[in-house]
Amino acid sequence: MSLYKEILLDHYKKPCHYDTGQILQPSFVVSESNPLCGDVVQIKGVIANDKLAQVCFSGSGCVISQATASMLLAKYADCKLVDIVAISPQDILALIQLDLGPNRIKCALLALIALQAGIINATDLLLKKTE
Repeated sequence: MSLYKEILLDHYKKPCHYDTGQILQPSFVVSESNPLCGDVVQIKGVIANDKLAQVCFSGSGCVISQATASMLLAKYADCKLVDIVAISPQDILALIQLDLGPNRIKCALLALIALQAGIINATDLLLKKTE
């Protein structure tokens, strides 16, 4: 087994930033799913000072969707929002280092799609509150 597959399995078995109820007043909660395989990822986050101050995920599904969520949050927790919104699908594929077919790429991108949507929606709301 390759080192990256082992890392992926470790994140699946012992995920980082898994939701244990620690975020009581999130700035956003967003869920994404892949209807082709039934994967679901929900991301909760707290935004403060233009950074992702707290973040966690929950979900169910394949190793790729759940481990990628863990790896994404482990790498980008406490980062600037502009940096997170700039993450590309290629960045995620480089992070997990697996060759994936089209259906599996959707699994790998679920957490990124949810995280970016949550940030964009929450910051739009914050902008409207200050107008």
